[in-house]
Amino acid sequence: MTFVDQPEKKPRGLRAIYAWMLANARGRHAWAAVAAFAFAEASFFPIPADVMVLPMMLADRKRAFYLGAWVAFWSVMGGMLGYAIGALFWETAGLWLIHLLHVPLEQVEALRLKYSSNAYLIMIQGATPIPYKLVTIASGLAGVGFPLFMLYSAITRSIRYVVIEASLVWFFGEKAQILLEKYLEWALVLFLIVLVLGFVALRYM
Repeated sequence: MTFVDQPEKKPRGLRAIYAWMLANARGRHAWAAVAAFAFAEASFFPIPADVMVLPMMLADRKRAFYLGAWVAFWSVMGGMLGYAIGALFWETAGLWLIHLLHVPLEQVEALRLKYSSNAYLIMIQGATPIPYKLVTIASGLAGVGFPLFMLYSAITRSIRYVVIEASLVWFFGEKAQILLEKYLEWALVLFLIVLVLGFVALRYM
């Protein structure tokens, strides 16, 4: 009696996407792609860069802090574009983008008022689930001094990607990857909940 090896089942759906991201995390274009992702997310793109950053960190834990610094840098660069949209192009590109993202104008106005009198909130809110593009656009709209905006942006994005994400991956990467692969669908649901909470948090932070 002979046994025939069963062909290995290929992942499908969400797991196929996750497998693809891990497989390409060490590709020669991966760092350029995540830089573009971080830049766009800080100014106009709706999806947080974390969906690409975390798989790349998990795929190469030894370079997690370098990657975190790289992503933080490009997020700050993208924040400059977001700032310019608020400061120079609000009536055109700014309003169009806010409507596209389905963000109520009163929430942007609330951020503008907060940053006008308490610019340090940029440093706090930039590390939260609040979409960073709203932080950068509202900063420009509020007329926050550009050097101060850049300083707060550098601090808050470094906290987000280096202090928090890279540190967690460095210390818990192997366990985190095992849990993520086991409960991938639930992780996606949690991510979407956090994304929604970011918009909800605009009302209270």
